Amino acid sequence: MSRQPARPHRSQWIFLFLFTGCVHPVGTRPSDDPSDFSLVPAPSSAPAPLGDEPLDRNALVRAVLARNPSVDAARESLRAANAAPAQAAAWDDPTFEYRFAPLSITSDVVRYGQVLTLAQRIPWPGKRTLAEDVARAEADASKDELRRVQLELAVAAATLYDRHYAIARALELNVEHERLVEEITVSARNQYEAGRAPQQDVLQADVEIAHVLHQRLVLRSRRAVILAQINGLLHREPHRPLILAVEAPATIDLAEGAEALQEQALRSRPELSGLRAQIEGSAAAVTLAQRGYLPDFGAMVSYNSMWAQLDHRWMVGITLSLPFVQLGARDASVTEAEARRAEKEAQLVRMQDDVRVQVETARQQLLEAQHVVHLFRERLLVSARAQIAAARVGYETGQNGFQALVAAERSLRDLELQFEEALAMVGQRRAELDFAMGRMPALETGADQAPTSDDGGATGGRS
Repeated sequence: MSRQPARPHRSQWIFLFLFTGCVHPVGTRPSDDPSDFSLVPAPSSAPAPLGDEPLDRNALVRAVLARNPSVDAARESLRAANAAPAQAAAWDDPTFEYRFAPLSITSDVVRYGQVLTLAQRIPWPGKRTLAEDVARAEADASKDELRRVQLELAVAAATLYDRHYAIARALELNVEHERLVEEITVSARNQYEAGRAPQQDVLQADVEIAHVLHQRLVLRSRRAVILAQINGLLHREPHRPLILAVEAPATIDLAEGAEALQEQALRSRPELSGLRAQIEGSAAAVTLAQRGYLPDFGAMVSYNSMWAQLDHRWMVGITLSLPFVQLGARDASVTEAEARRAEKEAQLVRMQDDVRVQVETARQQLLEAQHVVHLFRERLLVSARAQIAAARVGYETGQNGFQALVAAERSLRDLELQFEEALAMVGQRRAELDFAMGRMPALETGADQAPTSDDGGATGGRS
């Protein structure tokens, strides 16, 4: 009797493909849905040029957010997180199993024996939806992480801009004080030539000019360091030339009270929003762990050519998992999920307290910085300028010595430098308050306002 290998009939293959399509429907990929990544613009292949125009505070922050690789990394992390929900909600791949009887291959007595099995695991209803909810909560938390990275970069850029402002103004004041010391030197030389002052006064004036020039060298070095740090934020070589506008930070009137600012921060801080999203995901994870006590199903269809009766060759069946066998593991899974949720809830409470403290601290420091600026503008600088004017007159008329004039010049120079640093500190404190409230520094707080200025004074210092 000759061997006649049995081959699956065409209808068997048709049934195979139909079954595969039914148990594993084709869904829309995340990348095919234009709404999935609407908040994640694709990063450009090359950073846009900065141009030749000086960058003001607002433009610098925007340039850093557009060019810094940390933002691109956070965007890609968000893009990956947005792809997770579709994977969590997907069905398991169907399995295909093929077995055969090897001795039947060479047998002339029996037909070729083979078994074809197609199976699909079917989770308990709702499990896939819960897994998708957990993954979607993580994606929502990644959105807040992107916002946090942007906030940190904006604060860093705004702070460096303010520090650059203080040094740029210090260099301008340095040139003005060099001229002032030269005028004092001329007065000392005239007094010496007229026999009304010792040569020591002229030598002392030369020493003061040397101090001014040394200070200029130090300031230029500090400005180079700050520009290198800004270039780093802009993803540029540290030594690249960069032009920044020299604009004083504007003072603001904190109309809102402490409680109103804190409530705004609790609504806007990305860390809090991220924790709330994680708590929602933890709640879904708890429900998913509780569903672990429920069995999963399986559906299968098989063809066995080794059955003599044709009616027995086709088999259809189901499988059922037995979760009650490992009840200890199921209990531990629920306990872990509940503990994770409680942990997130406690972290949220603690972080809310921290945010309130951060907002109040930043508010008080901003008020202090603005008070210092007001004190310099209204009293200290006015007195110092009047003092040096009186000292010059007194020296030329012989009423006071040269040391009093030099001391008055040093005092004015130091106070003007401290005033510019105080103005820069107002900008830094303002950026810190913006960060504490979850607002983008220089972009959401009216930073385009023109700062006030003061054109008076012996050295043309600005307010």
